[in-house]
Amino acid sequence: MSYDPPRPAGRLLLTPEDKEAPARTRRLRRLGLGERPEPTLDAFAYGLAELTGAAYAMVNFLREDGQFFAGLHAPAVAPVVRGDGTGALLGRALPRDHGFCPHVVARRKALALGDVSDYPRFAGNPVVDEFGVRSYLGAPLIDSTGMVLGTVSVSDIQPRAWGQAGLASIKEQAAGLVVRLERLERLENLEHLAHLEHGEIDGPSW
Repeated sequence: MSYDPPRPAGRLLLTPEDKEAPARTRRLRRLGLGERPEPTLDAFAYGLAELTGAAYAMVNFLREDGQFFAGLHAPAVAPVVRGDGTGALLGRALPRDHGFCPHVVARRKALALGDVSDYPRFAGNPVVDEFGVRSYLGAPLIDSTGMVLGTVSVSDIQPRAWGQAGLASIKEQAAGLVVRLERLERLENLEHLAHLEHGEIDGPSW
């Protein structure tokens, strides 16, 4: 596997190349996803956090220009406090070299990291120091066309023994969300056809 972009000397983490990014970005635009927060996906992320007891939960759509959390649950108080008393709060967007979702997308498989410090490839990721991430569990959102739209994932500020049960659970959540997204797409298409029959044109909506 090739990797892009090259990392600075001394950095062990490599961000996977994402050859599907242009096609994914077009697909997401057709679905009306990945450009704004979605209350239903925020609620989904909250449910993931409740299910797993994790500090962070995300529905992440990966575009050409980076990652966007259309669904997000995050701590209200920064878990990592700097020497000056300030801390970073996770927002809606991150570069591609932050976090572990790009690896899930490249692998097209779920990823469980019980303790990121055990993996030299991941231990140096910026989210570890910036947001206090110590563990990660994520699965790809693969639609019926075979396109990886993004991920559903949770991260915690302490090591977690996710195990096979955790992997099975996050994969089940991802599969269920894809069904919901594609159902909405079909409804949007039907509404669009109905508008065309009446001489109207409307855009996608949630």
